[in-house]
Amino acid sequence: MQIHTSMHTLAAALVLAFSSTTLPALAADPAPAAAAVAAAPAPAFDLERDVNSALKTFDVPGIAIAIVKDGQVIATRGFGVRKLGEAAPVDSKTLFEVASNSKGFTAAALAMLVDEGKLAWDDPVTKHLPGFQMHDSYVTGEMTIRDLLTHRSGLGLGAGDLLWWPTTTFSTDEIIEKLRYIRPATSFRASYAYDNLLYIVAGKIIADKAGKSWGEAMHERILAPLGMSGTTTSLAENAGNPDVANAHSKINGKIAAVKSMPVPNAVGAVGINTNAEDIAKWMMVLLDGGKIAGAVGKDGKEARLFSEKQANEMWTAQTPVKIGEPKPELAATKPNFSAYGLGFQLRDYRGMKVAMHGGALQGFYSRVLMVPQAKLGVAILTNAENGGAMTALQWRIVDHYLGAAPSDWIALVSKVEQDQHAAELKKQEKASGARAAKSTPSLPLAAYDGEYEDAWYGKVVIRHEGKKQILSFTRTPDLTGELEHWQHDTFIVRWKERNFNADAYVTFSLNPDGSIDRVKMAPVSAETDFSYDFQDLSLAPVKAAKK
Repeated sequence: MQIHTSMHTLAAALVLAFSSTTLPALAADPAPAAAAVAAAPAPAFDLERDVNSALKTFDVPGIAIAIVKDGQVIATRGFGVRKLGEAAPVDSKTLFEVASNSKGFTAAALAMLVDEGKLAWDDPVTKHLPGFQMHDSYVTGEMTIRDLLTHRSGLGLGAGDLLWWPTTTFSTDEIIEKLRYIRPATSFRASYAYDNLLYIVAGKIIADKAGKSWGEAMHERILAPLGMSGTTTSLAENAGNPDVANAHSKINGKIAAVKSMPVPNAVGAVGINTNAEDIAKWMMVLLDGGKIAGAVGKDGKEARLFSEKQANEMWTAQTPVKIGEPKPELAATKPNFSAYGLGFQLRDYRGMKVAMHGGALQGFYSRVLMVPQAKLGVAILTNAENGGAMTALQWRIVDHYLGAAPSDWIALVSKVEQDQHAAELKKQEKASGARAAKSTPSLPLAAYDGEYEDAWYGKVVIRHEGKKQILSFTRTPDLTGELEHWQHDTFIVRWKERNFNADAYVTFSLNPDGSIDRVKMAPVSAETDFSYDFQDLSLAPVKAAKK
């Protein structure tokens, strides 16, 4: 997500949505400043004023808001602009990429298949996808449909995301085949670690059962019955529609319009594009336990997308999530419980259960939050990488409809966000000051050129282009950058696409004879999106074939 001068991580975005710590802990104690912020009386809730304030405070070009309450649509509105520098406004029909908020659609489609007896939550995945294979044969046999959705597989945080992020040339089937080469980080079902790859597997199962693509299945089984006529399942579907939000990222600290990131190989995890009007319909059916308001089935009874039993299953805790300690400014956001269900994160707020999810793709962040007991749903769609704007607005809106005293969440979240970024900059300055700046590489620069291969990703190439040394990921066209010596045998790759905000260390280890044994990578900044899972790569030189 973006803050004022740099990029937060997708991990931070998920912390915002999935745990008590609305932002990660900071290096310094901001309690005195927090007291100063809290001393000013919070203004009464005003949707238009609050959203416009968030746009300005968090440097977001455009936001769409949907609010539903007690079975009624309260608001579907747009604020700001679709693209920076252009006048076209965001409105209730403006399409946004909602990324991981697609996971709820995938879970619902599986729930419908369970209702129809075509699969069961605890069926082995191999029953429905015989070629499925994880790194460990035991896990392969024991992994269930339920496990695909609950982030407890043993994979590390975001493991394997470089197979689809940024846009790659891998097919969905290739990504699923690569799972067998990704080593687990923990024991099976031992702990929570957010992943995307297993939702890609879930999407594949849905497509196979439907005998058509995941996108076609979504249109036929969910979007059409709910009247979500504006929603699409690929960027290609958006072609010709002028009312589409443009992606925005920070480049050298300044917000800028950037290209969107097509992800046709990862649709089960991140494929939905929608607007305020349509997302309101989605929240209505979720809050009503699967019933489609005003619709009648072929049997003359109320029409349903899925049964009440499956609705309860999706919003039942499946995997516990560790609760962190928020900064003092955000103490009121700390839950008493936190867990992941099936496609939704579960927690409590002000004594009420909350089902929610966040979403993040290049240039877009979204948040969907529902309070079943209050029959309240809030969706916030943005065309920028900033989680703070969504967090501040979600609590402003929820507090209002729950009748809580207003808090100035915009000021509080902004303060924590700025402090966090300042702490990260200080950390990087310290690392730079401590490096052996006068050291030199062990080998001539040309000796580092060549092909390197990782078991699950495949090949990365280092080559000279004139005086520049370039590193390129062979299956990721935009993941190309120049190597800059850092210290000893460690370099930094500066990606050509500066809006990635994901520069990485590249460290070479040598054999006793001076040849290169292995290359490891790691993000330079803790604010790097976790889907740049460079640290999971183990690159070995590709040996030239003997003639």
